[in-house]
Amino acid sequence: MDKPYAPSCDRNRDPILAVLREHFADRREVLEIGSGTGQHAVHFAAALPHLVWQCSDRPENLPGIRLWLADASLGNTPEPIALDVNGAWPTRPYDAVFSANTLHIMGWPEVERLFERLPSVLAADAVVAVYGPFKVGGRHTSESNAAFDATLKAKAAHQGLRDVEAVDALAQGAGLALAVDRAMPANNRCIVWRRAPAA
Repeated sequence: MDKPYAPSCDRNRDPILAVLREHFADRREVLEIGSGTGQHAVHFAAALPHLVWQCSDRPENLPGIRLWLADASLGNTPEPIALDVNGAWPTRPYDAVFSANTLHIMGWPEVERLFERLPSVLAADAVVAVYGPFKVGGRHTSESNAAFDATLKAKAAHQGLRDVEAVDALAQGAGLALAVDRAMPANNRCIVWRRAPAA
């Protein structure tokens, strides 16, 4: 089996890393939800050796992730775990969660489920970072994003770019407070939330 490869990961990994260097500097263990090929994991884990980077994805994607982890042979990337937002979740907390290019692939009910379940894996001071393309105020931020959204919907009706305000509302409902919403290259965004202190 050849390693899976997503060209977009090579293009966006360094801008994302710049955000993670800032907001994950004091983190210890990251749960990546939807690790995809595994490319982001090995890049970020190599650049941020103070972090234990826990990959997760649906079972069918784990063999490809294992190939990337095996080739990189890093000491801070444990065996990837199976995680489907509609199924079983880890039973332990993490002080950081990262997910890239997943919310527009899931159906909206799955996005809701993701944020409903997040508190069960978050430590008290957890940081959550999500990367991808979003609509703002119900509108696309570029013609390329509008075209991408149309392509997604043509492929699968449940897919599509999400409204950043709607996602932030879900995050707030999960006890998260917006820390930064940063514009990224290619009309993407990296949004970071911090778990709000208990009242």
